Amino acid sequence: MKIGHIELSVANPLKSKEFYVNVLGFKVVYNQDDKFLWLKLGEQEILLRPGQGIKHSETFNRSPSNIVFYTDNLVQKRSELVERGLKFIGEDHGSPTFSDLDGNWFQLVNPNEH
Repeated sequence: MKIGHIELSVANPLKSKEFYVNVLGFKVVYNQDDKFLWLKLGEQEILLRPGQGIKHSETFNRSPSNIVFYTDNLVQKRSELVERGLKFIGEDHGSPTFSDLDGNWFQLVNPNEH
């Protein structure tokens, strides 16, 4: 068994596209009916799907689910993401955290130092 793709609920997938593509560096795989947006980063695909009324946590460590990005150079990658407009919100165990416009939480980690 393996993970096929990850689905994230967002209010408007097309509006969220700028953040995922221009800031995080995802590539658009497929725009499905101008409603669902398939994206890819490395080998992993995610689906941004419309979702309303989702209760998100205000911090990474209180969120029921998170996505963790690995990088070999945490300082450099953090700087690149800030240059692209990302605002880190906090830290969890020394690794920076952030969320998208809809409250989905992410963490940037160097797996060799975590």
